[in-house]
Amino acid sequence: MLEANLKQQLGTYLQNIVNPIEISVSTNGSAKSNELLELAHEITELKNDKITLTVDTNSQGRAPQMAIAPKGEAARVRFAGIPMGHEFTSLVLALLQAGGHPSKAAQDTIEQIKSLDAELNFEVYISLSCHNCPDVVQAVNLMAVLNPKITATMIDGALFQDEVNNRNIMAVPSVYLNGELFGQGRMTLAEIVNKVDTGAAKKQAAALAEKAPYDMLVVGGGPAGAAAAIYAARKGIRTGVVAERFGGQVSDTMAIENFISVKATDGPKLVAGLEQHVLDYDVDLMKLQKAVRLEKKEFIEVELENGAILKSKSVVLATGARWREMNVPGEQEYRNKGVAYCPHCDGPLFKGKKTAVIGGGNSGIEAAIDLAGITEHVTVLEFGDTLRADDVLVKKAQSLPNVTIIKNAMTTEVLGDGQRVVGLKYTDRLTDESHLVDVAGIFVQIGLVPNSEFLKDTLELTNRGEIVINAHGETSIPGVFAAGDVTTTPYKQIIISMGSGATAALGAFDYLIRN
Repeated sequence: MLEANLKQQLGTYLQNIVNPIEISVSTNGSAKSNELLELAHEITELKNDKITLTVDTNSQGRAPQMAIAPKGEAARVRFAGIPMGHEFTSLVLALLQAGGHPSKAAQDTIEQIKSLDAELNFEVYISLSCHNCPDVVQAVNLMAVLNPKITATMIDGALFQDEVNNRNIMAVPSVYLNGELFGQGRMTLAEIVNKVDTGAAKKQAAALAEKAPYDMLVVGGGPAGAAAAIYAARKGIRTGVVAERFGGQVSDTMAIENFISVKATDGPKLVAGLEQHVLDYDVDLMKLQKAVRLEKKEFIEVELENGAILKSKSVVLATGARWREMNVPGEQEYRNKGVAYCPHCDGPLFKGKKTAVIGGGNSGIEAAIDLAGITEHVTVLEFGDTLRADDVLVKKAQSLPNVTIIKNAMTTEVLGDGQRVVGLKYTDRLTDESHLVDVAGIFVQIGLVPNSEFLKDTLELTNRGEIVINAHGETSIPGVFAAGDVTTTPYKQIIISMGSGATAALGAFDYLIRN
């Protein structure tokens, strides 16, 4: 089942297992059960002195399923399905951590997990093509390894359709805790731990409020914020970064092929590199913190959602942007119930069903091409009279027999049955006629909205909410600079955001020198 190179790499990794572990496989005679059993045998053959295998060929529970545990202990980490694709790394980490190999998680987070005093049963519904799902699976798996009161199960939605339908799951990752919906979408280990640890926010706010003023505080952890922090730290000044989610939109990006000097990479890999580069310097990185107010007093003050106030002599705003919504009736009601924003993540949940893509730019047409290989049919709705995507993408989409492209189409309503999406309405902008399209999934790909709401009436913004800056990254408030997708910088690209972040940091440093 495993290719020779992958098997060799896995064998090398498994040399790091310290203590004996046991793999238990539950099967039901299906082809997928046989695949999982084959995978289990290949793993045990690579490190048979530390790994034992038991098989239940008549499982009454979920099957196929693989459970991993330190030998002699009850299993707390399970994979319902075949953990390949993006989840192969989750499997490798589970094997290593169950075998005593230490995690790279922050020590304070590890201690926080160990101190949790509640029975927590996590179930994570995933698709093997979802690039956000492994972060969540690996997080809850580590929690289960560290704390005997916690269990974690990865569930491949494609193999357990009855569960997906019964729980009305239409977006991944979907996390259930003790049988109740806990969260959807990408979540980090710290986010999950803080959410179950009810006293965490108050303790964090108190600790943040005690921090001394910075020379430069960067608000935002995307490419612009990371570049600004590195440039600031290299100047030898006291630098802080406060970010709601380090990596920003890049974390949700799959193929990146226009990052100069790097032929091809993906968002999660690039974000990991950015974070490590930032931490190579003396930068105070404060994640999971959302800015809600900015005010200039003796210092520039940035208030966080938890009430803490950070002070700095200069600030670089790099809060980025988020997916633009349609703002039509039914969109919010059916968000994650058929209305989605990540075709890579959620596309497999609509296998064999009719879908729609809103938007005819590169993102929209790429989504249509991807979905065409999974779903029964894809209808692309473009507001304008021409498609804005690259010609090579348009030609590819037009060549696919199950893709229909409709131009001059204004989406007016998302339709549902109370549980999930069943269709959408659009108006032909040329004839003013209303039309109905029967679909189970709607993928919205219509651009970005700057994350600048908390700055309204504070500094100068355009009518689109972008922060107005000059060539040095300066805003309308002295000492406050801005960079990246949240600003008037044209062309929202990763490499441009990085350059913008460097410019803003250098501009802020020049401000500090002169003031």
